[in-house]
Amino acid sequence: MTATEEVRADPVRPTGLGPVGWLRWAWRMLTSMRTALILLFLFALASVPGSIYPQRSISPDRVAQYFKDSPGMARWLDRLWLFDVFTSPWFAATYLLLFISLAGCVFPRAAAHLRELRRTPPAAPRNLSRLPQHASFTAPGATVDTVAAQLRKKRFRTVTGPGWVAAEKGYMRETGNLLFHAALLALLVAVGAGGLYGYRGNVLVVEGNGFANTVAAYDRYIPGQRVSAESLEPFSFTLDDFQATYVATGDRRGQPLDFSAKLKVTDHPGGRERPYDLRVNEPLDVNGTQTYLIGHGYAPGFKILDGKGQVAFEGAVPCLAADQVTYTSECVIKVPDAQPQQLGFLVRFLPTTVPAQDGSYVSVFPGAANPTAQVFAFSGDLGMKSGQPQSVYQLDTKNLKPLVMGFKTKPLSVGGTLPLPGGAGSIQLTGVREWISLQIAYDPGRIPALLAAGLAVLGLVLSLTVRRRRVWVRVTEAEGESTEVEVGGLTRTEGGPGFAEEFSQIVTDLRGPKAGETASRQGVKDAH
Repeated sequence: MTATEEVRADPVRPTGLGPVGWLRWAWRMLTSMRTALILLFLFALASVPGSIYPQRSISPDRVAQYFKDSPGMARWLDRLWLFDVFTSPWFAATYLLLFISLAGCVFPRAAAHLRELRRTPPAAPRNLSRLPQHASFTAPGATVDTVAAQLRKKRFRTVTGPGWVAAEKGYMRETGNLLFHAALLALLVAVGAGGLYGYRGNVLVVEGNGFANTVAAYDRYIPGQRVSAESLEPFSFTLDDFQATYVATGDRRGQPLDFSAKLKVTDHPGGRERPYDLRVNEPLDVNGTQTYLIGHGYAPGFKILDGKGQVAFEGAVPCLAADQVTYTSECVIKVPDAQPQQLGFLVRFLPTTVPAQDGSYVSVFPGAANPTAQVFAFSGDLGMKSGQPQSVYQLDTKNLKPLVMGFKTKPLSVGGTLPLPGGAGSIQLTGVREWISLQIAYDPGRIPALLAAGLAVLGLVLSLTVRRRRVWVRVTEAEGESTEVEVGGLTRTEGGPGFAEEFSQIVTDLRGPKAGETASRQGVKDAH
């Protein structure tokens, strides 16, 4: 190799980002404002199925009816957690990603905003005529101090220099933006706290019966991870009466007007009993535990004698409404203790019964004006000893022998008795009561979530209505007593032509009351 030969190094090959680089890139993408907005949209979109499909935590009876009406579709919806949207893994994943994205977005921006608040407005540029808003005039006696004082009256932050004034306001826009996102973050925290330390459950109560707030008394109970049986508020109540009022005449006949459940409430064991009128959207509140009225129906009472003349069943049976217009309802009675054979009944309850033209019977009004019950009786093995779970609202008739069938069979009126063929016994309609379904919930994050939602609205209003704008003024002494004043301004955010009017008013105030006599020239250029 000669001295003149150059030694060339191998070209440096670009290296990849590497694991750390990819993690930094993923973090920047996750904590960007665009990603936060996308996740917020997805979070709202993920909540939509919860309002379309019935939820087990709110209406388990409607979910059961959905499985009965469309079993194939219901199974697929259940696999996708669409009956438990707010406890589903995909909803939780969206929730957590949104929480992390907002946290990673809000805190750095808050720190940057605090630094911006401490920073003084920048000095006046050399050529104010290039700014979107510009005006120049002569104003006798104008000084840097008087101009700064007038701008401070308009709530501008000002800083002065030799022959110039810089002013700025509109910091509340970014404050509102941060308040909106911080409130969303607080809202997520409140919802999470409610899920950890709160609980909810559903219960069905028949008139004359009571409820005590214990785990065993619930039909469905969903506790938070930090909730124990001792965490439940120890209140109880008795349902004395339930009244449903409907429109009796006219085109709106049968439409509900009001629902009222009269309770006798005891706030704690040994406490004084107090009356309470429970209505829709007027929940019973006992130390933060809310009891909501979410449904109602009929519970006809039956007395069943078996083939040996013994009382095999006596009590009220809650029926589910099959028709929401007329409240025609259906229920099931299982009598495993009947002798010599077990008995099963399908009951069709008609609140206001009239005969139809085809010889059947229908209900024409949801109120119990003429209550009757059509009974379909079966005998045989109910399969209750097989160990397989059974629904109280379904009767498997595959292994049962029909005793009484037919929709044209005359229904039972209150006090009426239907003898069963073959000496199998009898069934009597003893009366009609009503039941209510309740949702009982304790959510410690409810009030914080409400406050966070209010702050989010306030922050959104500020971020949409406030504009960041700057104004600079140069004051130059001219010959004689006149003073040359040059004003320039711009808005740092999109906000429409409103700043042009504000700038014009600032110029008018700075020129003073004798503006018409002293004005030399003015040019205001539209921002657009």
